[in-house]
Amino acid sequence: MPAAAIAREKPLAARVLVIAHRGASALRPEHTLAAYAKAIADGADFIEPDLVMTKDGVMVARHENEIGDTTDVATHPELAARRTGKLIDGQLVSGWFSEDFTLAELKRLRARERLPQLRGTQYDGQFPVVTLEEIIDFVAAESAACGRVIGIVPEIKHATYFRAQGLAMEDKLLGTLASHCYTRTAPVEIQSFEVDNLKYLRRQLAGRHTHIRLLQLLGDAGQQPGDAIAAGCGLDYAQMMTPGGLRGIAAYADAIGPNVRAIIPLGAGGTLAAPTSLVRDAHAAGLEVHAYTFRPENHFLPRSLWRGDDPRTVNAGGSVAEIRACLDAGIDAFFTDHPAIGRQALAGR
Repeated sequence: MPAAAIAREKPLAARVLVIAHRGASALRPEHTLAAYAKAIADGADFIEPDLVMTKDGVMVARHENEIGDTTDVATHPELAARRTGKLIDGQLVSGWFSEDFTLAELKRLRARERLPQLRGTQYDGQFPVVTLEEIIDFVAAESAACGRVIGIVPEIKHATYFRAQGLAMEDKLLGTLASHCYTRTAPVEIQSFEVDNLKYLRRQLAGRHTHIRLLQLLGDAGQQPGDAIAAGCGLDYAQMMTPGGLRGIAAYADAIGPNVRAIIPLGAGGTLAAPTSLVRDAHAAGLEVHAYTFRPENHFLPRSLWRGDDPRTVNAGGSVAEIRACLDAGIDAFFTDHPAIGRQALAGR
């Protein structure tokens, strides 16, 4: 459905924010200072570091604790014996895991492109794994240089799993944010696909750190939060996206982060269908909606918005059209791999 055909809803937030998903990850390897720098230069309001733990208790930025897809660990013969399998949130995962390495060992590795078949490998091997502290220092310096405040949206990955390993992140994250002068005042929004850790953070934040907001991420309807899986309870994201579920989320979080397809599903032939009631229901509960993830390549776009037939084509026009359809549906913020295209989608609105 064309964006113009969708009834426009006013966002709950004062202005729609552009969140750089893992940095400008369409243009540089994700979760590197280069990706964050490009995102800031291209106008992102927030940058997103996904956080996992090292063996010695340091928070580093990787999308998953399995690091084989995003670093060159497999090219280090001396680390071959570290390859293993683990049960993460109910799924068996094989590879190399951040919690089996000290920070010093991870610093010997270099980042590589997670989607080389779409985005190439020209930057592979150039950038190290970075810590949350390094990211905060970097963002503070970039903020001073460009003369505007840049927010940070850290995601706690696999909270229940890491807690079981004796590597809980919640208090460590709050302590790190409180210890840095930049994050004592700059916008921060902590996100998680789990529930209990956000409820814990809400209790810890009561009466302090009032600039820190909480974002409940929502997976696909048939999936469950990791803490629900560990507890053996039946809570799933479908229930959480009902009006009653959203009211429950509003008791501890400020916003939800649903997949874009939960906002605008695909119709026949890969067209954008009519929006669901999710944004309207969330706003009625007092929750903002921060949609994920807008990616610019044809491969990730609805088929009706493709330009040409090559899935690798960076299709700015198609991405702008998809983002604007969700803007018309009333979203308050959005995660994008290409912040410059995100800013283009917002231009003139």
